[in-house]
Amino acid sequence: MASSSGNNDDLTIPRATLPNVQVAKDARELVVNCCMEFIHLISSKANEICNKSEKKTISPEHVLQGNQDLGCGSYVSEVKEVLQECKTVALKRRKTSSLLENLGIPEEELLRRQQELFAKARQQQAELAQQGWLQMQQAAQQAQQAAASASASNQAGSSQDKDDDHI
Repeated sequence: MASSSGNNDDLTIPRATLPNVQVAKDARELVVNCCMEFIHLISSKANEICNKSEKKTISPEHVLQGNQDLGCGSYVSEVKEVLQECKTVALKRRKTSSLLENLGIPEEELLRRQQELFAKARQQQAELAQQGWLQMQQAAQQAQQAAASASASNQAGSSQDKDDDHI
């Protein structure tokens, strides 16, 4: 078995592979170790094939041939499907990342526009905060006026009570 120099605590079995199944910790570790060993074998075989063909980079064809050579030819069709899915996802990423490049707007101009938008957003936020502050101040003034009014009414009422007592 291949020795691993890293920490395997973060390696787990994806829940989607075994729904509604509990797996013992030692069984989980065994499956993870088997997966790592399988990947190591396929990678080593693909590297051998790559070196024999005097290439410096392992290609998907090397991995497919490695599967065949190791007796895992029955997996080749599934591996090809996964390869096609990966190519599709990579193509979508490239299209998305090149969207900005295809706009024809220099990066400096995009950055300037972004800074303008940020400044505008900060200004709007400051205005909202100022409005909130003014509303709080108005509410406080109204509360003070109401309290003063109530106090004046109470004082007027109590002095009238004193006048009534003298009569």
